[in-house]
Amino acid sequence: MAGSGTYLMEAALPFPAMISMECINVGLNTLFKAATASGMSHHVFVVYSYSLAALLLLPSPFISRRSRRLPPLSFSVLSKIALLGLIGSSSQIMGYTGINYSSPTLASAISNLVPAFTFILAVIFRMEKVVLKRHSSQAKVMGTIISIAGAFVVTLYKGPRIILSSAPTALSLHHPLPSSHSNWVIGSLLLTAEYILVPLWYIVQTRIMKEYPDEATVIFFYNLTVAFIAAIVGVVLETDPSAWILKQHTALASVLCSGLFGSCLNNTVHTWALRLKGPVFVAMFKPLSIVVAIVMGVLFLGDSLYLGSVVGASIISIGFYTVMWGKAKEERGAGEEKEEGHTHNLNGNKESHEDQRVPLLGSYNTHRHSADNV
Repeated sequence: MAGSGTYLMEAALPFPAMISMECINVGLNTLFKAATASGMSHHVFVVYSYSLAALLLLPSPFISRRSRRLPPLSFSVLSKIALLGLIGSSSQIMGYTGINYSSPTLASAISNLVPAFTFILAVIFRMEKVVLKRHSSQAKVMGTIISIAGAFVVTLYKGPRIILSSAPTALSLHHPLPSSHSNWVIGSLLLTAEYILVPLWYIVQTRIMKEYPDEATVIFFYNLTVAFIAAIVGVVLETDPSAWILKQHTALASVLCSGLFGSCLNNTVHTWALRLKGPVFVAMFKPLSIVVAIVMGVLFLGDSLYLGSVVGASIISIGFYTVMWGKAKEERGAGEEKEEGHTHNLNGNKESHEDQRVPLLGSYNTHRHSADNV
């Protein structure tokens, strides 16, 4: 029973958990777009949402220390969390500013840069092994390229309409709120900068998990750091004091949902998956966000479905499952090698002990005495 439970937690559960988080991310981005359209400042949004998440996770350090044996929070771990907070606050401010200038769909499309950058960084930092002669490595490389290609198909190729929109909506994912071309370019650049920082966040977070394997505690200090840095930036850039008052119901709902499901739940689940599966596994779910955006747009926002979206989503799915197959094959191979190495070590130790007990040039009586002792 314990073995099956461990398998469920480490092998099966991260898959649906990450898909759920991508669905939540798309929904939160859409809600954020609605809130900023009604006048909410994105600087204020980041401060409030991360402060709420830190407040929700406040008991976690005390609970974790009592329920689990954890190493002390050393200066090394705290400094890495501070670096993580700096990376996270920069990416969040750039990301939400970019969405404010453009749209959630563009954010989902550009997020497909994450797997490629993460894969490169993971190889550089020796978190992923690439042996091109192995089928698992070939599958990971080809799957990453295929997923990114599918994302570009969705972004660049529209094609004929397949399903007509049921009703026009102000927040359709494929028909974003009006913005000038210059604003759209600024939004694209900011979103690109965000998704260059995200892979670095994955790498640093994975390193932290190796030193301090407690997700809730690390995310509590991370959210606290991001809220502090974002507050400093917000006070400097947001000169209007009335901007800090949430006047609209949409703004309040966006802050509450983002604090609870985004900064708190989403970051904790991502950190948990990073500890179990590594940065490449987590990054490979990013291309699914554009598929989720398309589905949510058609089902809930009355968007039209186009051929390019279907073709691109199919290509993304093929690439995604190719990488997952390569990861699974690699994990099985690592497990078999570990088991074989363990057996080899046991046999080697047994032989060495036998060699110590039975000298090669010993007398017949000594050999017999040693054999009897065995």
